[in-house]
Amino acid sequence: MGSIPHVVEDCMGVLQLFSDGTVYRCSDIEFKFPAVNENSVVFKDIIFEKERNLSLRLYKPKSPPISSKFPVVFYFHGGGFCVGSRLWPNFHNTCLRLSSGLGAVVVAPDYRLAPEHKLPAAIDDAVSAVEWLRKEALLDENCVDAWVQEAVDFERVFVLGDSSGGNLAHHLSVRFGIGSTEMAPVRVRGYILLAPFFGGVARTKSEEGPSEAMLNLDILDRFWRLSIPDGENRDHPLANPLGSNSPSLE
Repeated sequence: MGSIPHVVEDCMGVLQLFSDGTVYRCSDIEFKFPAVNENSVVFKDIIFEKERNLSLRLYKPKSPPISSKFPVVFYFHGGGFCVGSRLWPNFHNTCLRLSSGLGAVVVAPDYRLAPEHKLPAAIDDAVSAVEWLRKEALLDENCVDAWVQEAVDFERVFVLGDSSGGNLAHHLSVRFGIGSTEMAPVRVRGYILLAPFFGGVARTKSEEGPSEAMLNLDILDRFWRLSIPDGENRDHPLANPLGSNSPSLE
């Protein structure tokens, strides 16, 4: 008789990996803050990748734009590549405020999570989300949404990411840069990285913090162990943008 499966990686109880490879995800997370009541913005969910059953949440100001159409802000949520969703109220609140405060259409995609889907799965999904917008701009018959067609300025697109979402924004910038012809007629004007989740074998000053912090170094290391490709370490190019094998930032 085999041994009873036991927890080998525990990420704050939200995610647990067992010795037999099974994964437990908490579906009843208690968020200690209310959802924002932002009546100036409407939102809806759209499937942007049918084969992987991936959805995004689209936010649009109710009032008409100052110019002819709204700019677009992609928002990629954080969570160490292992947890998180566009549905979490903290990320939802952020997107409501971005849409209202900036007067922009906000696109908040989900992406596949580790350890079930290790990197580069999340990066591939981020690319698919941006390509979804390009299909909208090209009036692809399988990808036409009334909100997007009526409200979006495809030449004013920005990519914003928080934590692991910031890592995704970085890799999108390496892939597409500014104004890439590969994405025409969509034109990405800039990338915003909020506390991007990067790593490296050698510790940096920015990684230091109190051990009692909710997201301490131990938790961050667990996220990396669960998300980077098997057999690799934190100097992998998907984790460390300054590593010896990482693409040039020039």
